[in-house]
Amino acid sequence: MKPDAIRRFLSTLVMLCLHGAASAASCVEPPADPLNTYDAQHTYAKLVRDYPAIRIASAALPVDVNRIADLTYAQYGERCLKLDLYLPLAARADGGMPVVVLVHGGGWRAGFRSEFAPMAVRLAQHGYAAVAISYRLSGEAAYPAAIDDTQAAVRWVRDHAGLYHLNPQRIALAGGSAGGQIASLAGVTGRLDSAVQAIVNIDGLSDFTAEAALKYEDDPAKQPSAAGAWFGGRYAEKSALWAEASPIRYVRAGMPPILFIASAQPRFSVGREAMAAAMAQAGVASSTLVLPDTPHSFWLFDPWLQTIADATVAFLTQQMPQR
Repeated sequence: MKPDAIRRFLSTLVMLCLHGAASAASCVEPPADPLNTYDAQHTYAKLVRDYPAIRIASAALPVDVNRIADLTYAQYGERCLKLDLYLPLAARADGGMPVVVLVHGGGWRAGFRSEFAPMAVRLAQHGYAAVAISYRLSGEAAYPAAIDDTQAAVRWVRDHAGLYHLNPQRIALAGGSAGGQIASLAGVTGRLDSAVQAIVNIDGLSDFTAEAALKYEDDPAKQPSAAGAWFGGRYAEKSALWAEASPIRYVRAGMPPILFIASAQPRFSVGREAMAAAMAQAGVASSTLVLPDTPHSFWLFDPWLQTIADATVAFLTQQMPQR
């Protein structure tokens, strides 16, 4: 075994031992849902005919990245919520590593935290700690459970900053699709111990109430739509919740800056331009990257993932500078 591999193994073993008692608490995750097929493999099968050059982005661990899997960050009775932590092999001693908490997509009712494993690896190679989380899907708990879970994950990061050499003052939230909307909403509504310093919204909605969003998210032919299932009713029935869950409603001075990364499918990022304009009026930084000729779920695949990771690192380096 090479020296770097030995060091990575020993480092991981020490961290696992330190957390053994906490992770062994009596709690469980629900069994796998056979209807939950929002993952890279199933999505690739749907997209490869129209995008023959794509390939599933690799989540293989390089020698300079540690992965600590299945850490429990929240518990409701016997129900565990878990995360996977990706760390650069060389831990920082000068205030700790910046952190990105990654929220998976899947229409609020599907998906897996492993969706963001390839992104987490790339962020760790850039010196960031990356945290890929699971959260309660709409079939288990309606809105705002996923928001509460995401903010609980941010609190977990702060509570464990010292152990993992993390910087509790340099935390960002990022997500794709439904995860982008969740990350944005959790970020703009975070308070005190769940506050973050930046947000990355990858192809996620910013306004559920815009006409262009309602056309798809409140489609009467869908019984229910993905959003309707999350809110527990259509827009006419639960309009207050649809508005409350729209990140655009929380634009204000002092809110976290946002990087919007969008596919060539505008329906998935409705409200982005209006929110960026409102942020500019409030004096809050934002940046937008639209990748041409891309499908939704493009962050699961090469050749696009590296562009997304590089843009994220550049934005976070600017917005969360080392103090």
